[in-house]
Amino acid sequence: MATQWRMKGQYVKNCNCAPGCPCDFWAAPTHHKCEGMCAMRIEEGNFGATGLDELIFAACYHWPGPLHEGNGTLQPYVLDRATPQQREALLTIMSGKAGNAWFEVLASVVSTVLEPKFVPIGFEFDLERRRARVVIPGELETVTEPIRNLATGDEHRVRVEMPRGMEYFAPEIAATRVLRGTGKIRFDCPGAHSSLATVQHTQSGLVR
Repeated sequence: MATQWRMKGQYVKNCNCAPGCPCDFWAAPTHHKCEGMCAMRIEEGNFGATGLDELIFAACYHWPGPLHEGNGTLQPYVLDRATPQQREALLTIMSGKAGNAWFEVLASVVSTVLEPKFVPIGFEFDLERRRARVVIPGELETVTEPIRNLATGDEHRVRVEMPRGMEYFAPEIAATRVLRGTGKIRFDCPGAHSSLATVQHTQSGLVR
């Protein structure tokens, strides 16, 4: 029997596209290629008997073109204080080998997975204010902030409803003040796209 698992927590996905990620609309990436990061802080979770509460996992990624064309490269990260069992659990989930359509789809379009790194991960998240920050020293830094009204400078709010979403159901859309990869996957994309959401994933998929 497949391992039963669950992760509920805070999720950020920042990419090099213009705010309002075209992938969510089955459209081509703004700049043809797709690169950026994602990270999740697990508030409650388990993989079988292994607890996952308060752990963080992240990834940097690069696709040379639209995701469905494949040939992606992924750099996985897991919070350094995770135990060997927790590390194995999170990497198994991320690999798509433990079920869940979102992770399975990602795995199907990634051809190169770099050696996982177990590292300190700074994670700040405020969904209502549309602000977040993720820092992995020597590897990644990203800062999310609200989109600004071009005429007034006021904060502009956009939420996308995705009733049949695999990654999230109703992300808040924001912008990157900083989006920089400095490890093996390198990018520098200020003013790009940011999605923020609270999500709950299980082996069966995204659930409410």
